[in-house]
Amino acid sequence: MNKSLVALVACDIYDDTLVYEAVKKALGLVAGIESFVKPGEKIVVKPNLLIGSAPEKCVSTHPTVFRAACKIMLEAGAIVSAGDSPAFGSTALVMRMCGLAPVADELGVTIADFSKGIEVSHKDGLLVKHFTIAAAVMEADGLVSLPKLKAHGLCRMTGAVKNQFGCVPGMQKTQYHSRLADPWDFGTMLVDLNMAIKPRLYIMDAVMAMEGNGPRGGKPRKIGAILVSTDPVALDAVACKIINLDPEFVPTMAPGEKAGLGTYHVENIEIVGDKIEDFICKDFDVVRKPKEHATRGRVRAYINNRISPRPVIDEMLCTKCGICIEHCPVMPKAVDWIEGDKTKPPRHNYNRCIRCYCCQELCPEGAISIKETLLGKVFFR
Repeated sequence: MNKSLVALVACDIYDDTLVYEAVKKALGLVAGIESFVKPGEKIVVKPNLLIGSAPEKCVSTHPTVFRAACKIMLEAGAIVSAGDSPAFGSTALVMRMCGLAPVADELGVTIADFSKGIEVSHKDGLLVKHFTIAAAVMEADGLVSLPKLKAHGLCRMTGAVKNQFGCVPGMQKTQYHSRLADPWDFGTMLVDLNMAIKPRLYIMDAVMAMEGNGPRGGKPRKIGAILVSTDPVALDAVACKIINLDPEFVPTMAPGEKAGLGTYHVENIEIVGDKIEDFICKDFDVVRKPKEHATRGRVRAYINNRISPRPVIDEMLCTKCGICIEHCPVMPKAVDWIEGDKTKPPRHNYNRCIRCYCCQELCPEGAISIKETLLGKVFFR
């Protein structure tokens, strides 16, 4: 069995020249851009654009990494477009807020429309046999993924595999949260989605990662690396090692290997480039235990509600914007205004909460964090 190659190249700062050289070197270590892009091909570059946020917040793929990837694709003769389906706001607006649109304008990269979808059958899916995928993705010859390394409440970390969730247009993403309340089912869906799209290449921005209350409200943490691979599972596994997280805790790993998307076992991965020992952050702030399976049935749901970690609103930080309510995927809402009073912070109804953590993920003030219950601490200990 051939090992999956993951290139790991040091890059200490977001400097256009240094990042370009690091990405170019990493690509050379995994066969060179000519192996993935041919002249005249239409290539969509897919950064992580969760929300419109300044680059220094480390919420989205940094503009210098985006620039390097696009420039290298253009030099290979590709016709390059770029886009994502952010949580809210248009692709063009969010790209401008994140600093990517000026780069695209400068390089002549078209901003792709991710709002329209095409129905795609995926009969070999482990769990999901049908997707609606952004037309811009399906009409291109190939996709190059630019994930950002971040802690994540539901998936423990977000990286190469999860980045393709942004290929599902708009609010259709919330349907998967409500239908797939079990995080391991959600992870399997992400694997099926990657198998349906088949990105050609993954270039991870880990110069600065996000730890803690990710993927939006956490803190920047320097890693100083660019990672490149054709195997998203192996790339995420190497990222897990860097942040001292057992890949078994990430719900995309096992189904990813089962589906043939990639491998997360160390004996099947070859790291080329710089030594991984130089990048390991043993104290990286991330939850180091597996996500609980969703429970079914009234009795088990009652118990689960009292032992599972839950999203909690810090009333001192809450600005009462209502984004958490808008993006809660369940009906009736698991987080809502108290008797319709919008002058007070919303409140969670944990009997309805499916623990998807969409509210925590999208809170613009970082006012929602994931807390263990007292009973849960005792139970899991």
